[in-house]
Amino acid sequence: MRVSTQSFYQQSQSAMNSLQTNLLRTQQQIGAMTKILAPSDDPLGATRALAVSQSIALGAQYSASRGQAKQTLSLEDNALSSVTTILQNIKGLLVKAGGTLTDADRGAIATELKSNMDQLQGLANTDDGNGQFLFAGFKSGSAPFVNQGGNVVYAGDQGQRMMQVDVSRQMAGTDDGRSIFQSVQGGAGYVTTSGATNTGSGVFSATSVVDLAHADYGKDFSITFSGTGTAADPLMYALDTVPAQAIPPTPAVFTAGSPISFGGLQLNISGTPAAGDSFKVSTAKNAGTDVFATISDVINALKKPMDNAGPGAQANVLNALSTANRKITNAHDNVLTVRTSVGSRLQELDALETTGAGRTLYDKSYLSDLQDLDYPAAIAEFYQRQTALQASQQTFVSIQKIALFNYL
Repeated sequence: MRVSTQSFYQQSQSAMNSLQTNLLRTQQQIGAMTKILAPSDDPLGATRALAVSQSIALGAQYSASRGQAKQTLSLEDNALSSVTTILQNIKGLLVKAGGTLTDADRGAIATELKSNMDQLQGLANTDDGNGQFLFAGFKSGSAPFVNQGGNVVYAGDQGQRMMQVDVSRQMAGTDDGRSIFQSVQGGAGYVTTSGATNTGSGVFSATSVVDLAHADYGKDFSITFSGTGTAADPLMYALDTVPAQAIPPTPAVFTAGSPISFGGLQLNISGTPAAGDSFKVSTAKNAGTDVFATISDVINALKKPMDNAGPGAQANVLNALSTANRKITNAHDNVLTVRTSVGSRLQELDALETTGAGRTLYDKSYLSDLQDLDYPAAIAEFYQRQTALQASQQTFVSIQKIALFNYL
């Protein structure tokens, strides 16, 4: 068989070009550290690698969101921890104020309570270090609790900034100030208050629950006194719901210290109430839930002179302290509940981070299997192709020198 010179050159050039192309591709794979240089190299593998890369990128974004949520929730937890300490201090001051003190002593306690309230307002206006207030809801650009005419009012809203911390999980990164400082839990205790115009020496005790199944349990009640307390006109009290029922209540004779039962509740009143005096027993929600207003009210009560006042004024202060103590206890319980929720969210973030890290590790391992280059095999292939190319080139050079004229 005769092979023409032209055919020989074409076949040799084609073979060397193919070998050179394969060698170049192996060099590119080693340089790029991947075995897929173009989707055409492995269409299925390239498609899977793209999907896995997107999953890894999405996981990184979720991880960043979890980190941001953890930061804000940790700041909130620290703030609520300080709030809890302040509320405990306030409860201690209220107990202390109920002792035998002078007007100066009560004034000093009132000053200390004012200092605690200012600290509480400062904590309620905690920001994240970037000018965003934690407890302002969606109005995070301005302080949520402001002083207006001596009263601390809430200027934020009840929005919660939600963060996407996983594929199907949104989490509140903060809580609004109203739900923390102006709310109580559903199971908070009843609050008893004395009438603003009371003149008698009646002092109420803590309200206890004796029958949760009572038909009137959960309603607000009023206790109103009448009579002069003489044999001819004994001191009487009447119980009624608020708002008042259509049928007036039947009065009963009052005996100091004897339990008064109503609506599944029980209350003791010591001292001697005057005719016209009243006491209101309200659910925690209806009694007023603003912790700042509660502290302000008890400060005003402690500032009133009592050294030369009668039993009626002293009873009003003791009742004001009892009311404030109950409300502060309810507020303290509410803050603890919110802090528990914050702790649960932080714990969930840790669990999601562990799950996300495991998922990312699996995705990276799978991506490595899809596109990472086997360096030992690639280097061996490189040298193999390089040797084949060199052999082909040397063969071509040697063969092209063969001619009949060399043997004549």
